[in-house]
Amino acid sequence: MKKWLIPVGIIVLLGVLMISGYNNMVKISEDVNGSWSQVQNQLQRRADLIPNLVETVKGYAAQEKEVFTEVAEARAKLAGATTVAAAGQADQALTSALGRLLAISESYPQLKSDANFRALQDELAGTENRIATARMDYNNTVQSYNTKTKTFPTSLYAGILGFGPRDYFKPTAGVENVPSVDFSK
Repeated sequence: MKKWLIPVGIIVLLGVLMISGYNNMVKISEDVNGSWSQVQNQLQRRADLIPNLVETVKGYAAQEKEVFTEVAEARAKLAGATTVAAAGQADQALTSALGRLLAISESYPQLKSDANFRALQDELAGTENRIATARMDYNNTVQSYNTKTKTFPTSLYAGILGFGPRDYFKPTAGVENVPSVDFSK
């Protein structure tokens, strides 16, 4: 038997394993990118609904300009977010501003009975659920990706091939606190 066949076979086997591992990392990395795109898609859907909601509420509550400004500013920050962390902070600001906007409706009974307002509120609630699901899916995909990059033998070559850890979507500090709404001013 030829002595060179064993080393060549080992090299070929390692090459095949490396190519297979690389291809798997590319697939998982693209899964993370796709999951993040879904989060952005749902955030955009919410941002697109907000002007309609704001205009409907404005018709009834013209004196609540501060809340409208907060919603507009938070929406603009979300549209300009380029990282997961920035999107998380902008999303939290928008969620807080929307909470105050929806609370305004409590002071305007005729607004609460308006069909357009109710339809927008339902759409917004459905979108919030979609956003939560998209965030969860994104974080699950990131977990799979990060686990793959940190486990042996992938950890031996993942960094060399440019596959580093990815960031989770994290809520900003204070998200567990319910925003307070005070109309006594």
